[in-house]
Amino acid sequence: MSEGGSSVRRVGVLTAIVLVAALLVGGAVWVRRDGDAPRRPPSAAVAPAPALRLARDTTLVARPACDSVTHGVAPSSIRIPGVTRDAGVVTPPRDADDVPGVPPLTTAGKELFAWDTAQGTRPGGAHGNVLLAAHTWPDGSALGNRMLAHLHEHDRVVVNGGGHRLCYRVTERVEVLAADGLPRYYAKAGPPRLAILACSGTRLGPGVWTKRTVWFASPAV
Repeated sequence: MSEGGSSVRRVGVLTAIVLVAALLVGGAVWVRRDGDAPRRPPSAAVAPAPALRLARDTTLVARPACDSVTHGVAPSSIRIPGVTRDAGVVTPPRDADDVPGVPPLTTAGKELFAWDTAQGTRPGGAHGNVLLAAHTWPDGSALGNRMLAHLHEHDRVVVNGGGHRLCYRVTERVEVLAADGLPRYYAKAGPPRLAILACSGTRLGPGVWTKRTVWFASPAV
């Protein structure tokens, strides 16, 4: 056979190989479209689906349930999102004028709540205001300062005590002149609530502020 004939035969063979390869590739494409995924090499790593990661993360940050109690409990710590994660609670006595005591004027004391036991009410009780107070410092670094900046109506307050977790929701925030006071802060009757107090307004001197801010918080789930 001539050299030209051999060349024609080689071209024909090559064309046939190309057509077979094209058919194989085209077949793989249609398999993928039909939903039959091609096999992966054993060493290929399969990344986890984003939806699964989201579900796992959401579960980890789920908020614990609130407790219901049939009797009052002594508060041991208080959590207010955006304000404090775990503020301790102290129980100073009232002064000679029967005014509820406050936390100590120390670095530790500025991060504490004072609970007035003389009021005779406890978180989880059936009625009356649970009296709580926190310091406001002139440099803005105390618990009271953060409440003034970040604690508003509808915000959550969580009281821990006696192995229980009691949840409250702020229903009212009111500011009054220190000279006028707020008699209903001391209510012992009526629905159970927290009544949290902090100094506010203008500081006139050590421990002397022109106003008081009070947050009332009712039980919530």
